[in-house]
Amino acid sequence: MRRLPIYAVLAMLAMVSVLPGCVSNKKFRSLQANYDEMQRREQELNKQYQEAQQQLSSANSQVRSLEDRIAAERSNLAALQDALDKCLTSSNQGNVNISKLVDEINASNRYIQHLVNTKNRSDSLNMVLTNRLTRSLSREEVQDVDVQVLKGVVYISLSDNMLYKSGSYEISDRAGATLGKIAKIIMDYSDYEVLVEGNTDNVPISKPNIRNNWDLSVLRGSSVVQALQEDYGVDPKRLTAAGRGEYNTIASNATESGKARNRRTQIIITPKLDQFMELIDQAPEHEDGATEMPMDTTEVMPLQ
Repeated sequence: MRRLPIYAVLAMLAMVSVLPGCVSNKKFRSLQANYDEMQRREQELNKQYQEAQQQLSSANSQVRSLEDRIAAERSNLAALQDALDKCLTSSNQGNVNISKLVDEINASNRYIQHLVNTKNRSDSLNMVLTNRLTRSLSREEVQDVDVQVLKGVVYISLSDNMLYKSGSYEISDRAGATLGKIAKIIMDYSDYEVLVEGNTDNVPISKPNIRNNWDLSVLRGSSVVQALQEDYGVDPKRLTAAGRGEYNTIASNATESGKARNRRTQIIITPKLDQFMELIDQAPEHEDGATEMPMDTTEVMPLQ
């Protein structure tokens, strides 16, 4: 009798090994469970990857927002350096102008570093705030809440179908847990101002007590502000209610999905303006303790 080649025997054994009848039900169920678990973990990792990509995009926007100012200061520094070079070639204009230019160049360098440090501090606080809020949201809440950082400002966008009762400005019961999580973040960051801004689509409102979409958007912003104050204890002095009607679109109103995106309420969290400007404009100090003011090249005397 003719013998089969070895590779044919191996192939037959492999086919037999995968037949369901050759594997116990217990082992098959165990393998199926492991497969399902791997698929679930893959989906979670994909979601985490997408969230990380969004945070990276927001961080890049923050970096660009202050890079322009830093670039302007560096241009100013280059102009001073050029003036210093001209001064060094002059035979009569002397040590006074040279000393002044050197001091201003050093002051400019310190101010640039001050701006960089200020930007990094602001970026870090905003990213911590955003990450804390994002991690606190459930999978269902993430579908209706969008958190972004743009130019140093935290934007929390809430869809109207989650936040309000249908066609109304009254807060729905469903929104309570989400607003509670946002309120906790706001309370923890007491140096930040909060602007609540209502937005609508372009479909005219037909309610006897609401004249138009301007009214509806402002009423919705005011409802959230009052909920943050009365239900969660946020200091009303930090809160501002606003509405932009149908005029601040982020999508086309030509489609139902676009209208749904435009119907939103944004909670905008920013550093208090006076404290932020004081932090930006606060000049570093000289080694002797004297305060440096941001330099102005118009004060440099032209060389003769």
